[in-house]
Amino acid sequence: MKNFIYATCVFGMFACTSGKQVISSTTTPQQHTTIKDSITVFGETITAKDLSKHLYIYASDEFEGRDTGEPGQKKAINYLKDFYVNEGIASPLGGDDYFQEVPSSYLTKNHRGGKLKDSENVLAYIKGTEKPDEIVVISAHLDHVGAKDGKIYNGADDDGSGTVAVLEIAQAFKKAADAGKGPKRSILFLHVTAEEKGLIGSKYYTEHPVFPLKNTVTDLNIDMVGRVDARHKDDPNYIYLIGSDRLSTELHNISENINKKYTNIKLNYRYNRRTDPNFFYYRSDHYNFAKHNIPIIFYFNGVHKDYHQPSDTPDKINYELLEKRTRLVFYTAWEVANREKRLIVDKAE
Repeated sequence: MKNFIYATCVFGMFACTSGKQVISSTTTPQQHTTIKDSITVFGETITAKDLSKHLYIYASDEFEGRDTGEPGQKKAINYLKDFYVNEGIASPLGGDDYFQEVPSSYLTKNHRGGKLKDSENVLAYIKGTEKPDEIVVISAHLDHVGAKDGKIYNGADDDGSGTVAVLEIAQAFKKAADAGKGPKRSILFLHVTAEEKGLIGSKYYTEHPVFPLKNTVTDLNIDMVGRVDARHKDDPNYIYLIGSDRLSTELHNISENINKKYTNIKLNYRYNRRTDPNFFYYRSDHYNFAKHNIPIIFYFNGVHKDYHQPSDTPDKINYELLEKRTRLVFYTAWEVANREKRLIVDKAE
């Protein structure tokens, strides 16, 4: 997550509970449709085990902190591309091109800290079955801050957690599509670069959209969802939601109802207040969609002592909690993508 106010105003490893039925990511979903509704079947393919597997790679020293334009960031984008290719999830750009190039000239122009090298957003796509021209975006930023003074800043929570959550959500939607239950609306899985440099990758996408912004229904943005902040150390079953009611009352109500039905996480709106001194609403990639009156939700666990430190490592992620939060995003996206009518924007600014 961006660590300054945007535009001035602005291991404990997982332990599976023995009494809990879990569907493996390799389970054939059709085997379970007689006893569970589709949304739960596919949501349960999102597992702590798979999230951990991805994150221990993505937030490893091999990726060198994923600094924008640097070799570690190139390794990161290729990891994401390989995942989508192996899962059979297409690129909206066509063929094997999953990268939206963000040139050095654009990055440097929008960055106050000096020249940046060419970088890339990563895009993957599942075409809707009934309303393919309407797009639900699920986003996370792929970058972090690199290395400093010989120490690698792995960014496991920021935003490795959001990145691997998007991968698992994409896989769940693909399993649904393969089972003949694909989403009515199209889903764009968007991994943006240079968030840490000033939300530049998402700004580039919204200025050079692959799909018209007028066709974009919502952006569900996941940025730091694998940890617990000090305020919730004794009650970790929570997530901060930011912006859910800023543009669409309907999106907020859908989110609330989906949570009550499927995940029962305590939804905390502390940072959604317009008087929030942290200005978190303006500090992650959803904001570049919100500026265009596209309804958003920003999913966030709050800051912790390892935020933007080399100690933000994958062994400190709560993977069972990450699983639950990721499923919440999936269920919400599923509802928005499959409902009959498009979200109503009743609070356009």
